[in-house]
Amino acid sequence: MATAPENSRIRLVNATIDLVRSNGYAATRIDDVCAAAGVTKGSFFHHFASKEELAVASAAAWNERAAKVFADAPYTLHRDPLDRLLGYVKFRRQMIDGETFEWTCFAGTAIQEVHENHPAIRDACAEPIRNHVAFLAGLVRAALADYPVPRLKPESLAMHMQAVTQGAFVMAKATQDKQTALDCLDHLHRYIELLFQPAPKSRVR
Repeated sequence: MATAPENSRIRLVNATIDLVRSNGYAATRIDDVCAAAGVTKGSFFHHFASKEELAVASAAAWNERAAKVFADAPYTLHRDPLDRLLGYVKFRRQMIDGETFEWTCFAGTAIQEVHENHPAIRDACAEPIRNHVAFLAGLVRAALADYPVPRLKPESLAMHMQAVTQGAFVMAKATQDKQTALDCLDHLHRYIELLFQPAPKSRVR
């Protein structure tokens, strides 16, 4: 049975996301993507003019996927805004399981390679990162409304949280040990608790 055009495009994008997270952008060849997606090269060029165009589309798909995952996560059900913020960190920690490509960030992985030579991909990958920082800033802002911290800017803490998380992924790849990333998230959790002290005993790990 022939693959539906819409489905083959989605499969190409999903395969690209996995391969780039696993091998990097430069090492991901069109032939590899087609093989992983189970489509022909002709099908690839029916949907995309180039590997770069596919990467831009994959970044957009990653943006939508990430937004849905974090908007629908269990920690969003906490009534207390600080519990939601700390719950986010715990949720990120829980996601660190399985093969590295299954829990690292497509945008963060790709942008390290393409930021100088592929501006279109860089900008496409920057979008989900910016959007996630804005999402985190909203969580921080809500926590600050109930637990004021003098001179703490929501955007600054959100950027720090994103930097720690992305850095944790890099360090886990460098050490080939996911425990490195878990430790980084644990430190981030404790840091946020200290920022918002005094915290109820129920929040102490």
